[in-house]
Amino acid sequence: MSKTIGYARVSNKAQATDRQITDLIAAGVRRDDLYADHGVSGARAHRPALDLALQALQEGDTLAITTLDRLGRSTANMLNLATELRRRHINLRVLNLGGGDVDTGTPMGAMAFTVMAALAQMELDIKRERIIDSVSKRRAAGRDLGGRRSTFTTSQIENARRLIDGGESATQVAKDLGMSRATLYRRIATIEAQHWISAQG
Repeated sequence: MSKTIGYARVSNKAQATDRQITDLIAAGVRRDDLYADHGVSGARAHRPALDLALQALQEGDTLAITTLDRLGRSTANMLNLATELRRRHINLRVLNLGGGDVDTGTPMGAMAFTVMAALAQMELDIKRERIIDSVSKRRAAGRDLGGRRSTFTTSQIENARRLIDGGESATQVAKDLGMSRATLYRRIATIEAQHWISAQG
């Protein structure tokens, strides 16, 4: 018999998942089938409670969340996980998506998911195009010819991280930016640390 498993997450330990849990229970999720991560960033690929929830899900089951961003920080990450669930024949129910309750187990919900996936892919393609175009223009102007650019904005590094999260090759993204992959990973780690310190403050 299929069942619905609920997942809740807050990125700051000072926050509470009470509201999410209340909404999931009201939607029909049994308390024994609830999993919650506290103080865990959506940027992390592996989250203890989410990993357990995914292990507990069987074909025909449904994973319920309050909002799509509970699955991850980037659109690409969220949709990658949703796609993996669909591959396993597990439905995804989002209690509040665009102001409504969307269940990929229904024809309307499946259509909404397909549209979202297409928009997310288009967003990634546009961002990648902009990065490549920017690098090409710098090279055409005689800059960035084999040397390492000394400074990159936080926004550029975060865009690069989103591309990698969306499945782009880290080596290619770093190359497009004119830096080594190791340097890109160091910059991403520095920004993540700054975000974490800000959240703690």
